[in-house]
Amino acid sequence: MQFVIKKKINKILVPIDGSKNSLRGLEMAISIARQFSATITGVYSINIPPHSEFGKVGAVEASHNKEIRDIMDASKVLAAQNGIVFNEKLMRGDIGYNIIKLAHDKKSKFDLIVMGSRGRGAIKELFLGSVSNYVIHTAKIPVLLVK
Repeated sequence: MQFVIKKKINKILVPIDGSKNSLRGLEMAISIARQFSATITGVYSINIPPHSEFGKVGAVEASHNKEIRDIMDASKVLAAQNGIVFNEKLMRGDIGYNIIKLAHDKKSKFDLIVMGSRGRGAIKELFLGSVSNYVIHTAKIPVLLVK
């Protein structure tokens, strides 16, 4: 008996934070994208308080921006080496909310979210209970968690 898959995956959303798990998520997304000739959008969302709560921390923010830029550039290179178009999106605010907001954006029309099961959160053991858990229970499109 043969089954015909009618669902085509065109656009994959991949939350990226620089952790080993997010890299594994990106690698899995690249593998899937190659099978379907899909594109990947990597999203880096940072939840930091406004400047007024920090005072003057320009050097800290500049350093963090460089780290984000390095992570996104490395992700783009990895995708390109595998023949995949990689778009990037940087967001500020609640991480889980931003992922869902982008995933459900009518213009973007994502077909799949691929993400690591844990990220760089301060309490790694609770990460699945926070961002990943929020995404899998809130998303209206399929979510693939990668360990």
